Amino acid sequence: MSSTGFNSQNGAGGQPYANGPSQNPVALHPSGPGYNMAHQPPYNPTQVKGPMPPGPGLYNSGPYQPVPLVGSYQAPPGQPMLHRPSMGPPQPMTPPQSASPGPGLRMPPAQATPPPPVSANSYYQHPPSWQYGAPPPIGAPPSMAVPQHGPVANHVTSSPSPAPPQLSVGYNAAPPAIHNTMQPLGPPATLQGYTQPGSAPPMNSMVAPQSYQPGHIQTPGNGAPFPNSLDHLETGHTMTGPAPPPGPPARHMGQSYPALPPGYQNTSAPPNASPMHHPMQTPSQPYSHAPQQYQQTSAGPAQLSPSLAGLSLQSQTPEALRVVNLLQERNLLPPGPISPPTPCLPQDLQKINCHPEVFRSTLTSIPQTQSLLNKAKLPLGLLLHPFKDLTQLPVVTSSTIVRCRSCRTYINPFVSFLDQRRWKCNLCYRVNDVPEEFMYNPVSRSYGEPHKRPEVQNATIEFIAPSEYMLRPPQPAVYLFVLDVSHNAVETGYLDVVCQSLLENINSLPGDSRTKIGFITFDSTIHFYNLQEGLSQPQMLIVSDIEDIFLPTPDSLLVNLDECTEMVQDLLKSLPHMFGKTMETQSALGPALQAAFKLLSPTGGRVSVFQTQLPNLGVGSLKSREDPNQRASAKDIQHLSPATDFYKKLALDCSGQQVAVDLFLLSSQYCDLASLGCISRYSAGSVYYYPSYHQQHNPAQVECFQKDLKRYLTRKIGFEAVMRIRCTKGLSIHTFHGNFFVRSTDLLSLPNVNPDAGFAVQMSIEENLVDMQVVSFQAALLYTSSKGERRIRVHTLCLPVVNSLSDIFAGADVQAITGLLASMAVDRSVTASLSDARDAMTNASIDSLTSYRTSVLTIQQPGLLAPACLRLFPLYILALLKQKAFRTGTSTKLDDRVFAMCQLKYQPLAYVMLMIHPALYRVDDLTDEGALNISERTIPQPRVQQLSVEKLSREGAFLMDAGSVIYLWIGRNCNPNFLTQVLGVPSYPAVPQNMTMLPELDTAESQRTRAFIGWLREQRPFFPILHVVRDESPLKASFMQNMIEDRTESALSYYEFLLHIQQQVSK
Repeated sequence: MSSTGFNSQNGAGGQPYANGPSQNPVALHPSGPGYNMAHQPPYNPTQVKGPMPPGPGLYNSGPYQPVPLVGSYQAPPGQPMLHRPSMGPPQPMTPPQSASPGPGLRMPPAQATPPPPVSANSYYQHPPSWQYGAPPPIGAPPSMAVPQHGPVANHVTSSPSPAPPQLSVGYNAAPPAIHNTMQPLGPPATLQGYTQPGSAPPMNSMVAPQSYQPGHIQTPGNGAPFPNSLDHLETGHTMTGPAPPPGPPARHMGQSYPALPPGYQNTSAPPNASPMHHPMQTPSQPYSHAPQQYQQTSAGPAQLSPSLAGLSLQSQTPEALRVVNLLQERNLLPPGPISPPTPCLPQDLQKINCHPEVFRSTLTSIPQTQSLLNKAKLPLGLLLHPFKDLTQLPVVTSSTIVRCRSCRTYINPFVSFLDQRRWKCNLCYRVNDVPEEFMYNPVSRSYGEPHKRPEVQNATIEFIAPSEYMLRPPQPAVYLFVLDVSHNAVETGYLDVVCQSLLENINSLPGDSRTKIGFITFDSTIHFYNLQEGLSQPQMLIVSDIEDIFLPTPDSLLVNLDECTEMVQDLLKSLPHMFGKTMETQSALGPALQAAFKLLSPTGGRVSVFQTQLPNLGVGSLKSREDPNQRASAKDIQHLSPATDFYKKLALDCSGQQVAVDLFLLSSQYCDLASLGCISRYSAGSVYYYPSYHQQHNPAQVECFQKDLKRYLTRKIGFEAVMRIRCTKGLSIHTFHGNFFVRSTDLLSLPNVNPDAGFAVQMSIEENLVDMQVVSFQAALLYTSSKGERRIRVHTLCLPVVNSLSDIFAGADVQAITGLLASMAVDRSVTASLSDARDAMTNASIDSLTSYRTSVLTIQQPGLLAPACLRLFPLYILALLKQKAFRTGTSTKLDDRVFAMCQLKYQPLAYVMLMIHPALYRVDDLTDEGALNISERTIPQPRVQQLSVEKLSREGAFLMDAGSVIYLWIGRNCNPNFLTQVLGVPSYPAVPQNMTMLPELDTAESQRTRAFIGWLREQRPFFPILHVVRDESPLKASFMQNMIEDRTESALSYYEFLLHIQQQVSK
């Protein structure tokens, strides 16, 4: 089995190039047994921290042997199929409680020590302890100087930052250390594009953004201008003069200063605070009123120690740790959506914590040490949805944005106020002065209560940034559409849909009076369109020299939308007919993208590319790499990595000039998405994929494309964005997942950020957190709005620190763990092999259950035992093994597989989980019992069923929500009432074969069914197609493939998978 790990450089393989990432010495270390961690020195508290041999390690996966491929399971001859035990009643699930009483004062660690040895084939890497930018370790192998050949996946380790392009906007190429030692930073930090589930904080009754009185905007030091660096904007400038001491080192954020008025020790909401409403937020936690000034009635960060001391798990076992024998309890699925665990924090802190849909951790209780984390064998990481659409968002306008002078953390609800004039940072513990302007509260219009300001009452907040957060005047919204007009493209009929959608939504494009728009079409040549005001009609300019592309009239190809609306509309009306008779079959996508880059480089903006075939002309041309005969092969899948680095290099050029590229792939043929997708992945764009798209032959795909396009054109957008995640001293971030480019170690470059993008990061514990009761994470996204405002969106998450394995397991978030493992598995599939990724996922579940059995359970019992909070973990791992991205033994088109991998890395967790484990409902007997009432609509809430054929009934109708597609399966003997009242057909044989829409019938059954499907669709930004499936339907196979608990020819059933895990755990 290959020992290739997850650590790879931020870029494609091949020779180094000027405008690309520098090679990562870690990834270039020759792989050996395990993950090159077998010879790690033992724990030595006195050892001075030094460079560590390159190559991150993985957990020791225990004494068992590598797991055979699940897909290759064959039952012994003559052995009967294993039967599952009968189902028991569903078990309730309550939020876990954590115990570890908090230790005393925090003392700064003298030296960091390497964690204990770890070894092979599991996912959880030990974070490297080497310093970024430091010389390589002595005796490093000579191969480190050789660039790694072969592509790598888009996850980014903390390698030295790539050499930035020499472009108009410079980037700081000297990466700061990411070890959260909190080097001085300057103007506000910006984090863009990290969408994480987090909690919507209380909102201070702000109906409209509050404006502060204008104050003096300070320039760094002696008034010198800010350097031209986006990194500098986020990290900030170094203060001139001696920095004040970082405060008493023996105190941490949870300790109170006895002489202070108690009013500064609480962070509760003001009396008129109301919760920030969120579509998925449970209204079960009311926001209590704040105490009167100087009444210590609520526990803030300063009271964490006594508060946590009272939460000992020794008194009673929380529901999260209830022992479940997976081989006996069949009915494990809860009846409705699974709620994330609630961190075990004092109520005052929990109710203002970040909403889990925005910011979410795989472990809601953070281990004190890396060795404790290694022992738990659970991955530690964060999942973000940073630009998520929020129904309410506090917006603050101020000339002074209060940040820590040392680590540049934004002031937030989890800092400690020592008195009216001083506050202590919750990430680096430095004591800072409270600016005079911050003493005034614009909400209550009162003075002298800085702890009641909106910035300290909301874990998610947005600032309108002052001028020091700008490198240049904010760019306008610029949209460029690049359209394939070859014969193949015209045949699909997609041009009509794109032009019609643009005509309908042209006035809804986000922007202002400066918005610009332009169009390029291409086949074997590149066509530009002069839309300058004063022309009688659009003028087409053809460039046939695709080897040396140039802009024929640079000043008139991008035009002001307000001034040239009529000309743009004329072009959109004529474009579909212009190429109706074309016989051009070639596609010069590469040169068209080069032209788009040249056109948008001066301003930045968004390129929307529509492609219908494999590019076969000019730079970036590709050849088919798919062998249809190998699709179902159990061997390793080939060609998951790019065939050329052209698209990645161009994406990096685009990223440097604040240009993002979104790719719409509409094709029935192989298009090599593994190569083309790089143009979006590294420029922070999006990929949309519509296989077998055709206007006549596939009307369901056309409807899906129309809905997606409308959302795409009208959703909010952020331009020229950067994002940074900070964490409490002692923690470090070492790998990122999503669509972006890392500019300087930990600064994500996001030329565009959209509300549908998700991100994930892997973390490690660099220094012991022994004297801390809580740690905090802060994501800051700096972006330019479509209206030309520079804004900073900040999310802060606070989690408790625990010192026992049982507390770590009690706070495990099984869905977040699954989502992070899925991203890691995508990387492993590309850098190593699909079989490696599958084995590592299986081992992840074995490792964690082994650790639980040996280290947490006090009484050993027979069976496969799991804590209630992880009872679904083996089911989710099996679902991943059968998911389109990772399955074997089933015919899967290469582009379909690669697109599934893209979605796992890019989609926010809520959408990813449906793609991994669909939800099945019985809908032929919907009632109003337990229904939701939303906007005067009644939404039935049927129970979620297990994904097994035994749950299906020929007398029923079942709806399966698989995220991007919804199936309605009709049983052969389905209730005639359902057929007539919902489907509008007299009998089962009359159900149309390709039915994709339910008729609007004036019956209660029809209204309930359509309301339920509509409600499911509203919960995601993309449009899932509905397919009505009969027994004879070609789609029945797709529907049945999602029956994860059943056995197939090439994959185990859930019960057989559990037996396999039990066998490994018991070794």
